[in-house]
Amino acid sequence: MLTYSFANIGSDSLYEHLYKCIKKDILSKNISVGDKLPSKRSLSKNLGISVITVENAYAQLISEGYIYSIPKKGFYVADITAISRIPEIITPADSIISIETISRKKIDMISNHTSLDNFPFSIWAKLMREVLSSNQPELMINSPCGGILKLRNAIARHLRDYRDIHVEPIQIIVGAGTEYLYSLLVQLLGFDKIYAIEEPGYQKIAQVYTSHHVICKHIPIDNQGISISELEASNSDVLHLSPSHHFPSGIITPISRRYELLGWASKKEGRYIIEDDYDSEFRMVGKPIPSMQNIDLSEKVIYMNTFNKSLSSTIRISYMVLPMHLINKFYKDLSFYSCTVSNFEQYTLARFIDEGYFEKHINRMRSYYHTKRDNLISKITSSRLNKYTTILEEDSGLHFILDIKTDMKDDEFCELALRSGLKIASISDFYAEPSSKNTHRFIVNYSSISEEDTERVIDILSAMIFRK
Repeated sequence: MLTYSFANIGSDSLYEHLYKCIKKDILSKNISVGDKLPSKRSLSKNLGISVITVENAYAQLISEGYIYSIPKKGFYVADITAISRIPEIITPADSIISIETISRKKIDMISNHTSLDNFPFSIWAKLMREVLSSNQPELMINSPCGGILKLRNAIARHLRDYRDIHVEPIQIIVGAGTEYLYSLLVQLLGFDKIYAIEEPGYQKIAQVYTSHHVICKHIPIDNQGISISELEASNSDVLHLSPSHHFPSGIITPISRRYELLGWASKKEGRYIIEDDYDSEFRMVGKPIPSMQNIDLSEKVIYMNTFNKSLSSTIRISYMVLPMHLINKFYKDLSFYSCTVSNFEQYTLARFIDEGYFEKHINRMRSYYHTKRDNLISKITSSRLNKYTTILEEDSGLHFILDIKTDMKDDEFCELALRSGLKIASISDFYAEPSSKNTHRFIVNYSSISEEDTERVIDILSAMIFRK
């Protein structure tokens, strides 16, 4: 008969304690596979607990697969050989610290992370309290599939004032991240369409499209953006591009090429351009580049943007602006989807925009990144790196290109940099097909580089270039 003490069970209920005791005996093989467990009544009598307690413990063990029952015969220990073969993962506290320490030592020039000091925590917390106080009824109502009207109104006003984009709030669809919105677009535009993306380009876009089993073609870019001749030859229906700041090359598509692309879209029914305007807020020189949506007279452009570049990479709120004729189709075909951003976040962000905090934040961050970029470029040009490097496309977005004179292959250079404590990527890494071509051009995302790390970046790159 199984015997366990119930003297010191802590915060566990009686059935939880019994469940854990039996589970421990099974895992340690004190109870063997196929052994019959005591009946609920006999075990409750032996342990001095209720039958319900034993019944709940047995039910939990059955649901997790440790035991099974045979009607009118009883409860038996299941074969958990596969479970017992899984090695126990031990993660001592000191090993966690060492891993974090190692990761902190690496300077990341690939990812875009917001510094703790740059997020407006106090303002965001104030607005959250206000939302909890004054929007309680609205917080308990399911959001429309396109997002709450208050946020869409705020976004529409921001687009009008900042990007000179004039749209109706109903045209705006809010979602948790651009990847989610891409998936909605595939369903909206059709799985039978051919989707074209930039080559080289942001690899996750291709991954999203291919995961939906649609044909995705990589169209090479030239020094003005997507090649029109290559686009025409691809027989594509939908073009996905970032004309205001291409990633990774950093180039800006000039107005002449934009009109050519709009001409391509207008030639055939069902063609569309997805304009990804992901970091247009951070143009460092002059005014923001006008969007393609501004000059689109044929309702061919679907405009997309996100708040995770301007606010924080962890705030997964993005939006797209659909042409009016697609809005009708969207609500007809896809209105069964629930909005993937919580009401609480939507109302907080709406207040952040409406009360002028977003504009102030963008202005402050643009100044901050401008200073950071200038500081890094100044240190590069005043160091011995200057003779062996050329800085390209530094006036828009949060990264620039560093052309480096080196005999090393791009992948060898990146690997050596990583071993030296610097995470860096080359433009070669962003081609769909691996190529032996070495661009010797590397992406410098300076948004995550701290002031104290700037000198170390110079030292690492210098050591690599001037190595013996």
